[in-house]
Amino acid sequence: MREKIIELNADYAAAIDDGRLEDWPSFFTEDCFYRITTAHNHSRGYEAGVVYCDSRQMLADRVLSLRKANIFERHTYRHLVGLPRLRESDGSSAVVETGFAVLRTMRTGETAVFASGRYLDRIVHEGGNSLRFSRRDVVCDSHRIDTLLALPL
Repeated sequence: MREKIIELNADYAAAIDDGRLEDWPSFFTEDCFYRITTAHNHSRGYEAGVVYCDSRQMLADRVLSLRKANIFERHTYRHLVGLPRLRESDGSSAVVETGFAVLRTMRTGETAVFASGRYLDRIVHEGGNSLRFSRRDVVCDSHRIDTLLALPL
């Protein structure tokens, strides 16, 4: 299971980093949950997030708005994803924690650490050997979230 989780995380990051945002929702179950929050808010149990989506359709809508409606400075990400730590597993699902860092490169060529933190995931088997996120909480280490948070983390 661990190898499949590593592959899921690598494929997820590559889809975003390569600009294939339309593929991003396919990493989630239909009735998924995706949230970007801060460690401060997460530790206090605050449910609201900077980004909050509770279905695959909401993720697809977010991608559509990024492509068609939102205006933001062009940039790219490079995810550095750690090894997953399996917290629970029952054969059909797993609770996983994975550290990450995201480097952001602006159109000017400047690269900086954009975000770091941990993914808190519930991953399920869906359709045989296929793994999907049923829940992904992106918990950022910093309490400051850059206003240019447009692309998924």
